[in-house]
Amino acid sequence: MGQTLTQTEAANQPGQKKFLSGAQAIMQSLVEQGVDTIFGYPGGAIMPTYDALYDYQDRLKHILVRHEQGAGHAAQGYARMLNKAGVCMVTSGPGATNLITPIADAMLDSTPLVCIVGQVKGNLLGTDAFQECDLIGISMPVTKWNYQVVDANEIPEIMAKAFYIAETGRPGPVLIDITRTAQTDIMTVPFEYKPCKSIISYKPRVEPKAEHVEAAAKLINGAKRPYILAGHGIIISGAEKELNDFVDKTGIPVATTLLGMSSMDADHPLYVGWPGMHGNYGANVLTNSCDVLIAIGMRFDDRITGDLATYAKQAKVVHIEIDPSEVDKNVKADAPVVGDAKAALQALLPLVNKADHSEWRAEFKKYDDEEYEKITKKDLFHEGDKIKMGEAVNLLSNKTKGEAVVVTDVGQHQMITNRYYRFKKRNSIVTSGGAGTMGFALPAAFGAKVAVPQREVVAVIGDGGFQMTLQELGTIAQSGLPVKIIILNNNFLGMVRQWQQLFFDNRYSFVELQNPDFITIAKGFGIAGHTVSNRAELSDSLDTLLNSDKPYLLEIVCEKEENVFPMVPAGGCVTSVRLE
Repeated sequence: MGQTLTQTEAANQPGQKKFLSGAQAIMQSLVEQGVDTIFGYPGGAIMPTYDALYDYQDRLKHILVRHEQGAGHAAQGYARMLNKAGVCMVTSGPGATNLITPIADAMLDSTPLVCIVGQVKGNLLGTDAFQECDLIGISMPVTKWNYQVVDANEIPEIMAKAFYIAETGRPGPVLIDITRTAQTDIMTVPFEYKPCKSIISYKPRVEPKAEHVEAAAKLINGAKRPYILAGHGIIISGAEKELNDFVDKTGIPVATTLLGMSSMDADHPLYVGWPGMHGNYGANVLTNSCDVLIAIGMRFDDRITGDLATYAKQAKVVHIEIDPSEVDKNVKADAPVVGDAKAALQALLPLVNKADHSEWRAEFKKYDDEEYEKITKKDLFHEGDKIKMGEAVNLLSNKTKGEAVVVTDVGQHQMITNRYYRFKKRNSIVTSGGAGTMGFALPAAFGAKVAVPQREVVAVIGDGGFQMTLQELGTIAQSGLPVKIIILNNNFLGMVRQWQQLFFDNRYSFVELQNPDFITIAKGFGIAGHTVSNRAELSDSLDTLLNSDKPYLLEIVCEKEENVFPMVPAGGCVTSVRLE
């Protein structure tokens, strides 16, 4: 009896055109798109694609995470460093639903992801089959685009569209749900991959309209007290130089949002910090004193604006934003400019006048001085036994010269890090902004290190958030990449505790943590580390961390009931800043 040929072998006999299986088409599409790294976790519904990946290991690096959420966050860290889509791949059902949190996070923070998700066989769709889940319905609110593939022939075109949509315009996550049948079937047409260049129904505006740029320039040139708010869009569009040129020419004070940090050198004379709930005193208060507010690549998030009824009502607003749905959504723009931040600034630069706004800048300095005396000085020159978070982060900043990639989790330590780390190098902050996802930092830091192995990557994490994704220590250990991890441990869910203290009459409801021995856990994964609780040993401990050529975990035991100030109460006016 003759040997039975597989479907693929039968379709690819000598002299015939090469026909790929759907799974092979997925892999070949990734290669031709220029993808080099996949973060993933295998399972039944995606197994044919993992089988195809076995033959692509020389062209595609796959990193096995320890939880699907880790795959998404690692892909985010990778994407944020390289400004191109991070790729993650998981199975159906719980594997796919575990990916929803990082997808939602990526959507809110405009991070390009291509998420490849396995699905049950085509004939089982809608039958509640084992590990079947309606991922199209579930992911629709948190993706820029999603699509279910049921025909292997669709795969090259859909993959090309996925990358185009994820990376162009306002970036975001895309999910491709691929049935097991579409993975195993042989394409009936020869494989051909054409990178997507345009889609009829999707045409993001990059170049702004000239008349809108001219209207914005007219407002800016007539301003006496102008103020720039620069957001994540500056970094996404690679417009740091254009922003600096614009600021230097116009003399306008500039603040950055949380995700826009590192787009300006922290020591630039016109940089005034960051506004928002825990932002700088002057950066918040003087929002309601400027006469022209120039928002670039930011969406007027509620954590920036506070009470919209009282936000910058005296100011004319110039809003430069690539996503037209964000214009006039929260704050009415007098001069909207829809387009890419880099293109808009390039068009504006020759139209704006040189100006001297030194007196207006000096008003920020007055608030800076008061903030320093009431908050910063206390945090950096603290007397007593317990280490304060601010002094630890400030020392880290000094030792790394403000040039490390700093990845933060969510909570008090996140706000402290953005206050006391002085960013000197572009694209150096990776954090969860819009979603505020605890557990983000550890896998995201790993993804960032994969993307930029030549840069120092330091994850700064609270003891609460660390325990949400600590299994990714296994991923880091297996890779051997020298990710540096700092836990600022106060044995509390610190931000929630602060709110309970300030707004709920000190009723500490379920926020105190009985933490494990973090160093023993790290060593169990094969990662070295140690704990420091003595201020006199803090500097040497940070040196040990930074000098390690392998992954390292430093636990810093901090003051238990330390609060983060300044603070604008939730829903309050930006002028209602608390300094204590």
